[in-house]
Amino acid sequence: MRDYSIRAAGPADLDRARAVMLDTIYRDFGTGYVPHWHGDIIDPAAAYLASPRHTLLVALDPDGGEVVATAALDSRGPAHPPNPRPLAERYPSGDTAQLRRVYVRPDHRRRGLARRMVGELLDFAAADGGYRSVYLHTDASVPGAEAFWRSLGKVVHDERETTDGGSAVVHFEIPMGR
Repeated sequence: MRDYSIRAAGPADLDRARAVMLDTIYRDFGTGYVPHWHGDIIDPAAAYLASPRHTLLVALDPDGGEVVATAALDSRGPAHPPNPRPLAERYPSGDTAQLRRVYVRPDHRRRGLARRMVGELLDFAAADGGYRSVYLHTDASVPGAEAFWRSLGKVVHDERETTDGGSAVVHFEIPMGR
């Protein structure tokens, strides 16, 4: 495995982190930028750097220091709508660490990088002391996404079962202690 360095993003990293995130939502999700869903991508400083309870991690390629992956955590639970009401009630903002934007450029995948970054986010959540749970959702139609998250946590809601296939979103809870 290459010796990627992982660190909390600073202002100088934000343009390169934003590029990783935007490339992912266009290429892997096929949605492109949707303001209601992706405002944190456009202003990551406000979303992840302004609060001490939030963080944005970047992974740097050892050959040149390019940002090749991102992973974020904030204290906003899943909103209803668009998420099911029981999830919004189970994972309230303030008490919930939500994992977001765990994205790795395609030529750097399958090297343990996302798993390392998630581990650092879980350590961050535990050190905060105020989070009682860790939540995330993923699009199961993205190759490898569902299997990766199943290896780390448990499914708490699968929208494929409740939307007649209209949504491939799967919701997870990840244990804080490792």
